[in-house]
Amino acid sequence: MEEALNEFVHEAQGLAAHFEPQTVFSIGGWDVTQYIIWLFIAFIVVLLVVLGAANKLQVVPTNKFCNMVEYGYEFVSRNVAEDVIGHGFKKHVPFLATIFFFILICNILGLVPGFKTSTGSISCTWALAAISFVYFNVYGLKTFGFFGYMKTLCPSGVPAPMVPVIWFLEFFSMIIRVLTLAVRLYGNMLAGHMVLAVFGIATTCFLQQALFSGTMDLVAGIPSIAWFLLLVLMYALECLVAFIQAFVFAILSASYIQMATHAH
Repeated sequence: MEEALNEFVHEAQGLAAHFEPQTVFSIGGWDVTQYIIWLFIAFIVVLLVVLGAANKLQVVPTNKFCNMVEYGYEFVSRNVAEDVIGHGFKKHVPFLATIFFFILICNILGLVPGFKTSTGSISCTWALAAISFVYFNVYGLKTFGFFGYMKTLCPSGVPAPMVPVIWFLEFFSMIIRVLTLAVRLYGNMLAGHMVLAVFGIATTCFLQQALFSGTMDLVAGIPSIAWFLLLVLMYALECLVAFIQAFVFAILSASYIQMATHAH
């Protein structure tokens, strides 16, 4: 039992290193990490999923795969774009659906043993957040013009002496949205995968102690069962989190689009 615990502590102490970006190869001075590679793998999978479903569209759909993809698109259209943005939501559905499906597939790939989730890297979530940030600001500028957009940052009806203060706070709040989008997704995905790794290490250490210590160690075997059950429960939870985080990113992006394109 003590030996298994010591082995678990030793393995867990080096756990963080397994999640650090490692350069796989370099192109013109740019380092390509394993997370970037998995980002492009997710991109290819998204293309295959969407194009595969698009080629099999029917007036009365009978293909379960197409039904699933179509349901996902309708879910984003109704429950994210229409409910949050309101008037003029239809032109933003393709962007929000792309964000949703891409992050969802990134998260699901990360749940496959041996695979990596690109959303577990802050650089990749920064890139996704920057795309959303540029998108809603561009539409805000197209809707109101530069000065009109800057004016919308301060709600109407604010007393004149408070306008500069409120405008600065709203402008700062708008700027840090890119940070909140990136950190929220990265933090949730990295934390979940680290917990899965901890439970996996604990299960392995205690199970090895129980089976290969020379004599059957029941004291170490009982905790290994408990760790395994926790691992299974956490894995099921992470499957749910994979969807929730994609949904949260999409709905936050939709809310930022709504604030940028509708006057306060």
